[in-house]
Amino acid sequence: MVGAYGRLEPLDAGRHAAGLVDAYRRDEAGVGWTYLPYGPFADAEALGSWLAEMAATDDPLFFAIMDEEGRPVGVASYLRISPEMGSIEVGHIHYSPLLQRTRVATEAMYLMARRAFDELGYRRYEWKCDDLNAPSRAAAERLGFTYEGTFRQDRIYKGRNRDTAWYSITDAEWPAIRDAMETWLKPSNFDEHGRQRTSLATRE
Repeated sequence: MVGAYGRLEPLDAGRHAAGLVDAYRRDEAGVGWTYLPYGPFADAEALGSWLAEMAATDDPLFFAIMDEEGRPVGVASYLRISPEMGSIEVGHIHYSPLLQRTRVATEAMYLMARRAFDELGYRRYEWKCDDLNAPSRAAAERLGFTYEGTFRQDRIYKGRNRDTAWYSITDAEWPAIRDAMETWLKPSNFDEHGRQRTSLATRE
């Protein structure tokens, strides 16, 4: 999936592991792994093994997110893939510090949603996260997802309870959300330092 600023490639441990290890190493405290059911990993070898394992799965279907310099700087996946119901989820999103708060980060989510709706014909696009994960909830809302409710005591991971917040976009909502994302992603929306002129959150 190729955008104006970055691209997504099917995750391949041979091509992407070294770059992702370097990118994730910059999160020295391991904060980015807090709300994921795995990680942080003890060393580069352990992280590389996990990436190889994820690259071999079809659901979740993982992608490496490549930045404007062609470096792998994060991952995301499709999961709970249900063509017969027209429903698909985006998840396992893990942005390294090199990707966070960049236009490539937003563009990656646009590209994945566009493929799900416009190319694959899905009618429901889901986002789920720990109810305590305020950054993920804010990201979902910024991207146009609608909050549907919270599944209480949904699961246990890393020795603690998880209440899961559910969000979605439907195919009827997608055209307006797509237009807002494409407007935000235009080069004219960024100054010479790459800072946004208008926030996506204020698209209305």
